[in-house]
Amino acid sequence: MAGKKLPLIILAAFILGTVILIYVHNILSRNNDALIKGNEILLSEVKVNSQLRDLEKDIISIESNVRGTVVTNDTINFRVLEKDINEIESNLNQLQKISDDDRSAFYIDELDTLVQHKVRYSQQILDTFFLRGEYAAAYMFNSRYGERLTDSIINSIQKIDSTRKRHFDDANLSIRKSSGKAQRFITILIASILAGGAVLFWFIINTIRRQEQLISQLNISEKKERDSAHVKEKFLANMSHEIRTPMNAILGFTHLLERKELDEESKEYVETIQKSGEGLLTIINDILDLSKIEAGMMRIEAAPFNIRGLLHSVETMFTDKAKEKGIELFSRIDDTMADTLTGDATRLTQILVNIIGNAIKFTSEGNIVIQITNEGIKDTVVNTGITITDTGIGIEPEKLEKIFDRFQQVDDDVTRKYGGTGLGLSIVSDLIRLQNGRIKVESKTGKGTCFHIMIPYKIATDEIASNTLDDCNLPDFKDVKILVAEDNEINQGLIKHLFKSWNLSYDMVNNGKEAIEILQTKSYHLVLMDIQMPEMDGYTATREIRQRLKIDVPIIAMTAHALTGEREKCLGYGMNEYISKPIREKQLHNLIRQFVHYKEQAQVQKEHVEESTTTTFQYINLDYMREISAGDKEYEKTVTGQFIEAIPQELGVLEMSWQNKDTNALRRTAHNMKTTISVMGLNEILKPHLDVIEYETLTDKDFKQNLSFINSICKVALTEAQSFYSTF
Repeated sequence: MAGKKLPLIILAAFILGTVILIYVHNILSRNNDALIKGNEILLSEVKVNSQLRDLEKDIISIESNVRGTVVTNDTINFRVLEKDINEIESNLNQLQKISDDDRSAFYIDELDTLVQHKVRYSQQILDTFFLRGEYAAAYMFNSRYGERLTDSIINSIQKIDSTRKRHFDDANLSIRKSSGKAQRFITILIASILAGGAVLFWFIINTIRRQEQLISQLNISEKKERDSAHVKEKFLANMSHEIRTPMNAILGFTHLLERKELDEESKEYVETIQKSGEGLLTIINDILDLSKIEAGMMRIEAAPFNIRGLLHSVETMFTDKAKEKGIELFSRIDDTMADTLTGDATRLTQILVNIIGNAIKFTSEGNIVIQITNEGIKDTVVNTGITITDTGIGIEPEKLEKIFDRFQQVDDDVTRKYGGTGLGLSIVSDLIRLQNGRIKVESKTGKGTCFHIMIPYKIATDEIASNTLDDCNLPDFKDVKILVAEDNEINQGLIKHLFKSWNLSYDMVNNGKEAIEILQTKSYHLVLMDIQMPEMDGYTATREIRQRLKIDVPIIAMTAHALTGEREKCLGYGMNEYISKPIREKQLHNLIRQFVHYKEQAQVQKEHVEESTTTTFQYINLDYMREISAGDKEYEKTVTGQFIEAIPQELGVLEMSWQNKDTNALRRTAHNMKTTISVMGLNEILKPHLDVIEYETLTDKDFKQNLSFINSICKVALTEAQSFYSTF
């Protein structure tokens, strides 16, 4: 029986509590209204008091400024006087709105009349001064009529202030009463809440019991979600390894096959394989990048990089493709941009390659312009603006909003004609967002497209260590021996070929166990360790080498995983560095140079050439040429001859293009000349003038001045180059 009554009791308690709450709420609402009204009255009285004080101050200021104008004949005081009069009229208008007290209204009318007399009398003094002179104005001052008006005004202000004080006191008393009532009813409200809480305690206990059951179910669901994420990560790792390993072999051996002497048909086949392989690898990378972004495993690194060098590399990458389509490719960086920034150069390159690649793909004629600008520096962070503009097919306005969605292209015809997965711009957008940047696009159908990107990068304080390999003959590794642990036969063949071309000694084993066995009997300068191998993987083998064998030989991990945290995981097991597959020739060479100390023959040759050549020139600088040639005299002779032949022709084309008003040819020639003069070290002196011709809108006088300077430098440089050429 008691169990049946309990719900009724609880329901009755609930209804009673609700009625009490409603009653208390109404009382509190009325008290709150009274408090609000009292506060408004207080604020109003404070405002009135402030207006009275301002009015009194302005009246005194008027008299002072009138006297100052008469005495000093200074118009500045006259302008201040006009300002004071405006403020007085404004304050009087506000005071005239007071209507809650007849005495206040009477005194305010009286004050208004006195103030108007004061203002008119001040204006009469000024008029007398300007019309009849200082003596007449001084006579009016001496009558003391103005002072009596001022005293009367101050007296009226005090009367108004006295009448308003009563309103202030009444409002203050009302606030105190309302506040006291509110405190009492708040106490009643708290007591009601506590009583209701005691009644509902049983329900809370019952609810907690049900929540424990729900939490248990949620824990089970969360565990399933974690397991699912782990399976997904493992799947991505295995898929990355299984797909990139054969792709590594395809691209690597295709690259080696290109070096062979082939007939035209075979070359065409090899080029087709190379392009198809690169296209497939791009699609694979897009899918893996997308999966990593979705899984939250995309890592944005922060390392110093040279922004100008990066842009030059990207531009060089696309130069041949642009030439094949007859497209002009330009790039420019603001002089205010710092050379060295700190950020993820790999992701920036990926962004630029994707957008520029699309621009070239969808542009059949015209040009593509890449510009990097300084959009503002705060502390040590520069907002780096990147604009990529093309003259391609453009994008319809209604498609712009979806251009960054996944698997989206302009339309089906574009997909059939140009190919692609529709993932590139989506990944670009995600990469920019991960770097706290932003991207927007503007486009007109048939006119072209402009992408504008902003990514904040920190300005690096240290210089970048030069670890890149120049495009010259690779130096020999003399007296260097490397151990390679790799189970894939195709990868073994690729590494064997590279090491043979570098004159590098090595031993090859198939797994980590064999690597440990051979390290107990032989010493090596470096170990290349694959991660996934049979019998013993690379992680376990490295741990054995470090902990049991106590060998500190540098170990470079080789893996196709390329996932976030992989490098840190490798370093955590005791490895020194990490290289992802497919292995790039220059990247591997740079890592070996980094961890192995040896004497490069090319450096010896370079030093020998520098010691044996003592000729100095006024303008040309041969340092860059000798750095590239590494002592190859035939190369130096060839490029010097090309310079001597090309410069007169390009200077003639510059002048002819200007005369024919062919702006495109003019700018193209100026751009190409930068490459021609670089081999002779003339960039520093001539590049600013070539930049002016390439980028700016010139008058005939400007062009002739710049061309005259370029001609004068090139004339001497040609003489010096011919002198150098005669030494071969």
